[in-house]
Amino acid sequence: MSCRVRELGVRSPYDKVGDLFYFGRMLDKIRSHAKGELPLEYQVNLGKGFDKKCVTFLRVRYELVVDYLNYGLSDEAILESCFGTGRRPSEDEIHMWNEFMRKRGWNDELSETLENEKKKEAMASRSEIQTMFQFIDADEGRLVNDKHMNCYSRPKCGTTGRWPFGQREGGLASLRY
Repeated sequence: MSCRVRELGVRSPYDKVGDLFYFGRMLDKIRSHAKGELPLEYQVNLGKGFDKKCVTFLRVRYELVVDYLNYGLSDEAILESCFGTGRRPSEDEIHMWNEFMRKRGWNDELSETLENEKKKEAMASRSEIQTMFQFIDADEGRLVNDKHMNCYSRPKCGTTGRWPFGQREGGLASLRY
């Protein structure tokens, strides 16, 4: 892939529209494609992958989003139209969506795909790239965002060097939820 997509104005997947990660990026790709500017390697996944996850979450068809965009609606108006046609997720559901999406490729069924893409793009040694969002940003020439990382994924965290839940015998299993 290339930095050229970034030059076309395609946003980072971390950029939000209406508090949703990725939605704006999907719209930018649709716009670039309509102008005939979207690189071929991006065109093959239009309406698939994360695009499909996004429209499935909103319970609308991808083609409907394309239609809304072709009507000249703003990003926010397109999202509101999706809410009206499909469903309006609750604040908690949006939070879960964002957390799910920003961690894709990190210890899940996309981990192997992520590693293969990193190798293909000569980024295999870049250990800071642990999610698909981070890979997309790196591939498009943006600084890698490590917001998905927290102290639970590291051996020790913070300046104290203590485990995230303190020194408890039995570790996480001893906590009651």
